[in-house]
Amino acid sequence: MNIHKEIYGEGEIIVLLHGWAMHTGVWRDFAQQLAENYQVICLDLPSHGHSDALPNFELALISEQLIKEFPQEPCIVLGWSLGGTVALDLKQRFPIRIKALALLAGNPCFVKRENWAGMELTLLHRFKDNLMKDCHATLLRFLSLQILGLNNYKVLVKTLRIALQETPVPKQSVLEQGLILLKETDLRSVVGELNCSLLLILGDRDTLVPVAVGEQMKSLQPKLFLHILKKAGHVPFLSHQNELLVILIDFMERCKHVS
Repeated sequence: MNIHKEIYGEGEIIVLLHGWAMHTGVWRDFAQQLAENYQVICLDLPSHGHSDALPNFELALISEQLIKEFPQEPCIVLGWSLGGTVALDLKQRFPIRIKALALLAGNPCFVKRENWAGMELTLLHRFKDNLMKDCHATLLRFLSLQILGLNNYKVLVKTLRIALQETPVPKQSVLEQGLILLKETDLRSVVGELNCSLLLILGDRDTLVPVAVGEQMKSLQPKLFLHILKKAGHVPFLSHQNELLVILIDFMERCKHVS
């Protein structure tokens, strides 16, 4: 199947995986900034953007298709939100192909559980129900949640809206399967067993991934590099681009000589 990719720059390779309902265009400007120092490969998840559709949007199938587009040499992967879940699964299934992981607004157990911070299950169910009533309005509501409370809210909503309109919206069945994937996936054990460098970047105003996840992940993986961005929501690559670039470049340099 065809997986759409956009490649920028040269040098050390980092692969970027976007979040639920989106595509590579959402962080194209950020990717091009990062590409001033590295080679950046942006992939559309299967059934998203310009990539071909899977018969079922399941984690194993997603990873099996994406890994075919990875460079042969071990690389660094940055996953945003759902993309972080996919990145962890890729590392679990294809450990020698990934030498370091960076999770942006990611959570190995996305939905709140006993003794674990996460998205409220009622909110996720509301999304699923609303998708059936009005898919487009639900996606716009989802976008607004990602930047709720930020000073430049109106500008960011417009940017996300434009990105959403760049490609056809994923089929309703794909969006629903994506929410089920987030609801049912628990990769905390993968985090605990990681033998590679791991970076976690969270926004202290994120309404989907609570900032408490940071310390909880550190208890699973003491070697975790944790950064909390002040006044950031769920899309720091738009709202806090410069700060995020500094953090990622520092992490990339730390990992540069890791075999």
